[in-house]
Amino acid sequence: MSTTQAVRDAESAARLVALGMRQKQRPSRDAVYTELVQRYAQDDAFKEQVHAVAAGLGLVVLGVTMQSGTVLASTEDSVFEIKMDEYAKRSAIGGKRSAEKVLHGLIHLAVAALGFPRPDDLANETYVGRVSVEQVDGVVREACRMLDERAKHAEANNDPLESAPELERAWRAYSRRPATAITKDGRLAADSTRGMITKAMRFLAEQGFLTHVNNEEGGTYRTTPRYQIQVRELAATRAFDELLDLGVVAVGDGTGSLRAAEPETL
Repeated sequence: MSTTQAVRDAESAARLVALGMRQKQRPSRDAVYTELVQRYAQDDAFKEQVHAVAAGLGLVVLGVTMQSGTVLASTEDSVFEIKMDEYAKRSAIGGKRSAEKVLHGLIHLAVAALGFPRPDDLANETYVGRVSVEQVDGVVREACRMLDERAKHAEANNDPLESAPELERAWRAYSRRPATAITKDGRLAADSTRGMITKAMRFLAEQGFLTHVNNEEGGTYRTTPRYQIQVRELAATRAFDELLDLGVVAVGDGTGSLRAAEPETL
């Protein structure tokens, strides 16, 4: 391979990574993007080069498809990493930053679980979930109720809460936070749980992971192929499994319209 060709290949690999950083850009809207995605699928050497360029930038390639485009995740300490500390700080009030970090993490976990509650949903590239602000708040509050019962049972059996799964250590802050609160100028307070959920879902929409559908139920969104690939990674975490295992997330009618499961007595 000539030096000129090697440079061109490196440039093409870098361009495919760069296109993935334009969250709302899709191959269907860009002929060059389409060509690069096809090359990624067909040329193993080019694929390796794309991964190498991403790694050099502190990024990991989670997937490259015609539906999603290039989906990237940042590695720890990458300049592109969006830390939960920084994300939460944007809406933290006073000395609540630590609590905000936990709450925002729980909210993002619930959005993902509602969007793709079954393993088959993550494997099916045609599946589209629909999630609303009210659904997320209802599911997290029901999870908090169930975790409260579990914690009381653990304490009654002299089983310290510190040794319980991580979700059991997060419910108190959320359950004590009001679902809604109105500011002096009539807006939804950012530190109410629905205010925080609204922020989270708007952020995901800005990243190309959700698409706003309407303003019903506090705001309803549908999932995108980019988000499906991201959630596949999240689904490998213990916290995601714990939330699903609680049984508070269920599929409603099989069309991607989700509801919270009926409360059960522990």
